Amino acid sequence: MPYLFTSESVSEGHPDKVADQISDALIDNFLAFDAQSKVACETLVTTGQVVLAGEVKSKAYLDVQDIARGVIKKIGYTKSEYMFEANSCGVLSAIHEQSADINQGVDRKKKEEQGAGDQGMMFGYATNETEHYMPLALDLAHNLLIELAAIRREKNSKMPYLRPDAKSQVTLEYDDNNRPVRIDAIVISTQHDDFDAEAKMLAKIKADVINILIPRIKSKYKKYAKLFNNDIKYHINPTGKFVIGGPHGDTGLTGRKIIVDTYGGKGAHGGGAFSGKDPSKVDRSAAYATRHIAKNLVAAGLCDEVLVQVSYAIGVAKPTSINVNTYGTANVELSDGEIAKIVEGIFDMRPYFIEQRLKLRNPIYSETAAYGHMGRVPEVVEKSFKSPDGKVKKVKVELFTWEKLDYVSKVKKAFGLK
Repeated sequence: MPYLFTSESVSEGHPDKVADQISDALIDNFLAFDAQSKVACETLVTTGQVVLAGEVKSKAYLDVQDIARGVIKKIGYTKSEYMFEANSCGVLSAIHEQSADINQGVDRKKKEEQGAGDQGMMFGYATNETEHYMPLALDLAHNLLIELAAIRREKNSKMPYLRPDAKSQVTLEYDDNNRPVRIDAIVISTQHDDFDAEAKMLAKIKADVINILIPRIKSKYKKYAKLFNNDIKYHINPTGKFVIGGPHGDTGLTGRKIIVDTYGGKGAHGGGAFSGKDPSKVDRSAAYATRHIAKNLVAAGLCDEVLVQVSYAIGVAKPTSINVNTYGTANVELSDGEIAKIVEGIFDMRPYFIEQRLKLRNPIYSETAAYGHMGRVPEVVEKSFKSPDGKVKKVKVELFTWEKLDYVSKVKKAFGLK
């Protein structure tokens, strides 16, 4: 029987994502100047105020206020009428030394015996629904906001009233074979200038979303172009005007958008957030590693869809379990348990080896903190970091290494796939 499935996304200007981006900018700066930094950093943002808190073990000294203001400026909170502005907001730091009790469970004389930074379970998911092996509803939701932000920043923008805060939601109809056949509804709530009477503003924004934003999104999805038809139900700023937004409208906290960050409700989630954590925290590194496994399994043709789970005990290197669920889509005559055993032999899931395989001790995390950690495009970039004494350090890094299809040949060989 046909069914509906919905995923949402939030923009870089959403208060929770502002917090995530500040936390990950701190991670990047610590790692840029001391690759062995241990960091767990939380951020709170509200009207005119940023609060930083967390635990750090690092040789690096940072101007955390300057880093936070740089993130806020880049996002676009640069006007006093937003009631949260990069140059004028207060920044309070309550960052302190990491507990020695926690650190002793992670550091080991032999690097390969490095223990997990915490207990818990992490999940990675992949599906052949899209070219990036992501669920279509979430992929659409992310791209709606990526494109909306691009429109906001364009010179002579066709939607000049846009402000940084926004949310999206996409509902798809699936057939009995779990294939998307129709977009049922699209929800866009975008912050905007107060430029006219409310009814006129709402009519203008809705028309612009449908006539400017949607065609740009449709052009990105040639495979699914037929899903964009005149029967889509659009809910554009459904509560009315949305002038008051960002951290002035709602307080933002690090780690509150974990489903947006991962698979939009598909698969599963272990509950641990990513942003603000260095890679010794398996909440982050193992979630990336399981995504890497899942994507390579599907890309190799082992299955059409897969969920990979791994679990850890704090301070212990070897995972307590590895589980694979192919949802009955496996193309080999093996049980999911048998597949999991082979996967365990291909991918070493001890924390040190995850860090090495995915190059996670590099400053690569700011780019993950908005529009999803998964389904992104791997690329090499050069990044610059400035120390409090004015010295600039340039680092060439590889982003989104867990999205690489570098284990496809190994998977095919292990499973006898052509």
